[in-house]
Amino acid sequence: MNQGSATPEALQGTMMEHLGMQVVRMDKDCVVMTMPVDSRTHQPYGMLHGGASAALAESAASLAGWLNVDQETEAVVGLELNANHIRPKRQGIVTATAIPLHRGQSTMVWEIRITDEANRLVCISRCTLAIVHREATR
Repeated sequence: MNQGSATPEALQGTMMEHLGMQVVRMDKDCVVMTMPVDSRTHQPYGMLHGGASAALAESAASLAGWLNVDQETEAVVGLELNANHIRPKRQGIVTATAIPLHRGQSTMVWEIRITDEANRLVCISRCTLAIVHREATR
């Protein structure tokens, strides 16, 4: 995370801020984030862009991973992300919920469910994170 914290100020000037992502809940076992579906996140047909869903999924997983490491000496970086787009979304808000599948010493795997306002599945994603020493990220 920017400046070593997950505060709203740390999101300023990032893709997360540009796409309107907001953190709703964050703890070591679950991170929930929202993102508007609007012109910033649309593809040319006026539907939620798969890349925007992927960005939301990786953002939620990365924040969750960050909460599970020694933030003074370690960081997390994405190794792999997959996303299955289940249902189109034209407008409104989507919510990403990241939960851990594996928390190891060198990697973590998070499942991210992205749902609409009616709790219908829009996208299901899995993100693998590497745990690295902070010097490697500078």
